[in-house]
Amino acid sequence: MTAADVEAYLHRHIPLSAAMGVRVADCTAAGVTLAAPLEPNVNHRATVFGGSISAVAILAAWSWLHFALRGAGESARLVIQSNRIDYLAPVAGDFTARCEGVSPERLRVFLATFRRHGRARLEVAAHLDYQGKVAANFAGDYVAVRLPAEADVTAG
Repeated sequence: MTAADVEAYLHRHIPLSAAMGVRVADCTAAGVTLAAPLEPNVNHRATVFGGSISAVAILAAWSWLHFALRGAGESARLVIQSNRIDYLAPVAGDFTARCEGVSPERLRVFLATFRRHGRARLEVAAHLDYQGKVAANFAGDYVAVRLPAEADVTAG
């Protein structure tokens, strides 16, 4: 899939991503980078709303794991179970969120658990960058649950 395909998927299946102006700058097996503008995410202090920072970080990590599952031939309902975010600096302009995925060994264990039990949990991290500096660190626990073939919502 190209970055444009991933962006279209996000905008179609997670409409909030379109409203926030999220763009997919990069999407490979090595990681996902999402970019977002200040304007639709601005708060009363003329900086990016903390909820927008969190949402874009959640989307970056979710996107990487979603497409890692698809790349492994698995259909799953993927949801975030919990997350933690450290806000390190204000963001007063366009920003990016980058998820570099997990180690091949952690992904292998996750996929083996998913295949064996039809359910698996994985912690995935991302960081938010503004003007070349890390402005926030994110870690989220995602749960994948196997879908029956006829309920596959990952298509299209």
